[in-house]
Amino acid sequence: MEITTFFKKKNKHYLGDFFSNFKGKEKLEIKNIRSLNKSRKYDLTFFDSIKYKSVANKTNASYCITTQKLEKFLPNKVKKVVVKNVLYELAKILKKIYPSADIDYPDLTLKSPNKNNYKNVKFGNNVLVGKNVKIGKNCFIGSNTIIEHDVILGNNCVIGSYVVLKNSILGNNVMIQDGCKIGLKGYGFIPIKDNNLKFPHIGRVLINDNVEIAGGCTIDRGSVDDTEIGKNTYLDNQVHLAHNVKIGSNCMIAGQVGFAGSTTIGNNVSIGGQAGISGHLTIGNNVKIGGGSGVIKDIEDNQVVMGYPAIPFKDFIKNWKK
Repeated sequence: MEITTFFKKKNKHYLGDFFSNFKGKEKLEIKNIRSLNKSRKYDLTFFDSIKYKSVANKTNASYCITTQKLEKFLPNKVKKVVVKNVLYELAKILKKIYPSADIDYPDLTLKSPNKNNYKNVKFGNNVLVGKNVKIGKNCFIGSNTIIEHDVILGNNCVIGSYVVLKNSILGNNVMIQDGCKIGLKGYGFIPIKDNNLKFPHIGRVLINDNVEIAGGCTIDRGSVDDTEIGKNTYLDNQVHLAHNVKIGSNCMIAGQVGFAGSTTIGNNVSIGGQAGISGHLTIGNNVKIGGGSGVIKDIEDNQVVMGYPAIPFKDFIKNWKK
């Protein structure tokens, strides 16, 4: 998919601007802020959980915010910024570098689409399109839909009415039904007495080819990473994806399923209605999760689970019979 950054930093920033022990040293410019696995040279990343030890050990970032207990797992080439509260320090830096990413300000570039720029696109009534929006051939955009600045749609997409698209990139043959909200800021803040610090969200929503999203779904953009939906995945009505959630290909997600942040779902996964998936989990390939289940730990490939907490389906049936 095309690389697009929806939040652009205006000025150069250096590590010494934020941490006094690096002030006055060599100019350590921060090119970008990325997750451990996506960082490159001159990027700043963060490492706050032992769960990500294997990824931290391979990061290509130049700088990493971490704790005293975790710094030993980072490569020697990485400059370690040791702090007490990783996410608090990260939130402060994000706010300074990307000052508009902690609030979803209205897009003031919105206007009725110039149909000369979208000759192969059919628009309903009262559609608003922002600056630099790209829409592929043979797309249909329903009435009262808003597509904010820099959003990209592939070919043959069908977008329903009353849809809001922001900070998102869509592949080909994507269908989004009425009333969906995609690319909004996720639910993230650092608890502080009488003044919670909002966590800026600079990530995107990436929706691959042949995905269908039914009515009333809400999909949050990533915080530092991206929220992603793989090819040929179908979401039923009122599904919620929190920030950084990654859904694999060929998945079937029934109505009112909720995913907490930073959970990864494999390929060919089926999830029954009203199930809840906790955050920072890994669900393997070919997993089936029964309706109404509560998943609070990782699930390996090819498992069938149900209940709260979710357990193997055979065990669930035995307990139910008792």
